[in-house]
Amino acid sequence: MDMALKDTIALVTGASKGIGLATARTLHEEGALVVAASRRPSPELAGLLGDRLVHVPVDLSTPDGPAAAVAVAEQRFGGLDVLVNNAGGPPPGAVLPRFSFHALTDADWHAMIEFNLMTTVRAVRAAIPLMLARGGGSIVNVSSTHALVPSAVNVDYGVAKAGVNNLTQALSEEFGPQGIRVNTVSPGPVRTPWWTDEGGAADVLVAVTGSDRDTVLDRTAAEMMHLTTGRLIKPQEVADAIVLLCSPRSGSTTGSDVVVDAGLRKAV
Repeated sequence: MDMALKDTIALVTGASKGIGLATARTLHEEGALVVAASRRPSPELAGLLGDRLVHVPVDLSTPDGPAAAVAVAEQRFGGLDVLVNNAGGPPPGAVLPRFSFHALTDADWHAMIEFNLMTTVRAVRAAIPLMLARGGGSIVNVSSTHALVPSAVNVDYGVAKAGVNNLTQALSEEFGPQGIRVNTVSPGPVRTPWWTDEGGAADVLVAVTGSDRDTVLDRTAAEMMHLTTGRLIKPQEVADAIVLLCSPRSGSTTGSDVVVDAGLRKAV
C-alpha cells in the first residue's frame, strides 16, 4: 500500500536503533525526506545516509537538543511535515527494570521525566510553527503500555509516559483544527537494545531469575509479562504502526493511541 509520503519531510528522534531506526528506514523507503536525530549514528543508520536521509548528532535530553534537530529539517529540506518523538526509555546512566517505588530518588524522577516527557514537549514546541507554515502535519509520540497499565516496575517511566499520552490528547484538541494530527503509539516490550545490550533489561532479569540470557529473551520475559503472542515485539511491527499514523491515509485519526503490545494489556 502506498503511504503517500513521497517528499514528505520527517524528523525521527532516537533514530539510531530499535523502533526509531526501523521508523526512519521505513519512512525513507516510502519516499520521505528524513532527518534522523540521535547522539551518534549506529552502523545500521550510517548505511542509510544519503541525500534523502541525514543524521543530526544531538543530545535530545538537553533543553536545546530537540529544537536543534527540528532546525536541521528546516535548513536541509525546507520545513517539517512529520515528527516522530521516539527518543525515550532509560535516561543516560539508568539501568531498567527497577522494581520498586522506593528504589527511586528525586534525581531518578527528574531524569526520567526530562528524557521521556520534556524531550517530547520541546520537540513539539519547535515543530508546530514549521508544520503550521506548511498547512499541517502529523506528530506521533511513542509512549508505552506502562502509561496504560500501572506497575511498581519502572513506575517513574510509566508516569512519564502517561504524561506523554495526556499531552498528545491536549495537542490534538488545540492543533487538530489547524491541520496537525497528533497520536500516540504505545508499544509493549520490544526486542531493542534496551533489552539486548550488555547490562540491559535481559541481564537484569537473568540476575533475578537465575536463567540465562537467551532463555530470558526468547521465552521468560514474555511469560513473566503474559504476552499472548509468547514473544517480545519486533521493532518493525511498531514502526509500521507509526508510519501509518504519519501517512495521509490516517487523515481522520487524531488524539488516538495505537497499542502494539503482543497482548500484554488485557482490558476492554
